[in-house]
Amino acid sequence: MPPRFSLLRLGRHTTIFSRTSQSQTPICLRHAPHRTITADEKPLPKADEATAGPNQEQLPHVSEEAASMGKITGEGGPEIEQGTPVQEVLKRDEASQDKAPKVMQEQIQSSSPNGTRSFSTCTRSRQEAVISFEDSGLQTSGHKFELPALPIPANMHLKYRYAPIVKQVTNLLMRDGKLSVAQRNMAMILNHLRTASPPTVNPDRPLLPGSPPASHLPLNPILYLTLAIDSVAPLLRLQSQKGMAGGGVALQMPVPLALRQRRRQAVMWILDSVSKKPSRGSGRGSFAQKIAEEVIAIVEGRSGVWDRRGGIHKLAVSARANLSIRKR
Repeated sequence: MPPRFSLLRLGRHTTIFSRTSQSQTPICLRHAPHRTITADEKPLPKADEATAGPNQEQLPHVSEEAASMGKITGEGGPEIEQGTPVQEVLKRDEASQDKAPKVMQEQIQSSSPNGTRSFSTCTRSRQEAVISFEDSGLQTSGHKFELPALPIPANMHLKYRYAPIVKQVTNLLMRDGKLSVAQRNMAMILNHLRTASPPTVNPDRPLLPGSPPASHLPLNPILYLTLAIDSVAPLLRLQSQKGMAGGGVALQMPVPLALRQRRRQAVMWILDSVSKKPSRGSGRGSFAQKIAEEVIAIVEGRSGVWDRRGGIHKLAVSARANLSIRKR
């Protein structure tokens, strides 16, 4: 028996799909329709008459700016209402000077001689820069130190910020190129001289003439150090010269020393005396403390550096007779 087939029941279970278009464009690639807007539909906005447009706000001319600055400063500027004189135009154009009238040529040659200029290429001359703080009206009150005098000297530089004696002693204290260690020791020496009690000067070994009282020395440790070094610094040194007396015999000749040479010899004597003393403790400040104590001993006349200075001077005085001997 054939199966029962009903058309009414077939419509309930059969699904009919609609045919999709294969050439459908994705939504992300679709373009909106372009519409041209004419001036009749939407006119452009008009600017107010009081305000200028973007292309109308231009910078003033150089002459106008110079004239306005001249009015502000009171120096006067170029005349904008008048035109540029013919003489100035001819000065800038050398090719047109030959064709100019003879009167103008003579006027140009007389106004600007050869090798000179009618204007200055510098903003200020050096003489105008030499001013003082009193004339400029600067307030100097409230400063810990006074303002430097103008013009600033050439030696006022970062390289010369220390006193010459401090810089020289620091370089002599330096070992193995360690400048920071030498500067630290130098600061400790000056601090010890500042905080120490006033020394007692020995009348048998006086200091340099014109020195301040001993009670004032701790107030200025740099002066304290300078006075001690210059007091024991030798004035002469002995130089051995061969063949001066004939037969290859060497003679001792006294030679004067400069200021830096004298100070260097005195510092080397101080360092030699310090190295021979026993250490009383450990720490990075012990070396600086021994040097400061040796400086105080020099001012008080207790140091052995005085004996070395006296011995050099005695030999140099006795060798003065060798200066009259000529080399044979």
